[in-house]
Amino acid sequence: MRYVEWLFLLILSALGTGFANFIGYDVGFFDSLPGLFILVVISMLGVVCTKVIPLRFPIVAYCAIIGLIFACPLSPIRIFVIDSVAKINFTAPFTMVGAYAGLAIGDQLKAFIKQGPKIIVVGLLVMTGTFLGSCIWDSLILKLSGAI
Repeated sequence: MRYVEWLFLLILSALGTGFANFIGYDVGFFDSLPGLFILVVISMLGVVCTKVIPLRFPIVAYCAIIGLIFACPLSPIRIFVIDSVAKINFTAPFTMVGAYAGLAIGDQLKAFIKQGPKIIVVGLLVMTGTFLGSCIWDSLILKLSGAI
């Protein structure tokens, strides 16, 4: 994918995230723009790093490293980055992720239906296992910390 396409998709995602942040969490759209801009810049730098740096890291790893550098105590823009991104609710981007997942499955609906009922069983087992694993882990941590 070309850089212009990446930038277009990132801006589209940021606008959707800002809209979800406004609707779901009552944060003004224009209040979210600085944080969305920072997230787009970090994501775009992550894309550029995957093309320029010869190491085979995923984009997410580069984005995490760049985000840590932007927010570390030595960064001169640390306070602006943290304050701006803090206005974006963590779950607001999930709206866009769900929309993209729906579009991806819609493109391969025949292959999805071909799996039959076994895909539903596997999905339910995965979700149940993830939920129960999280509950066990959380209970263990809370007991070890003395919270319960």
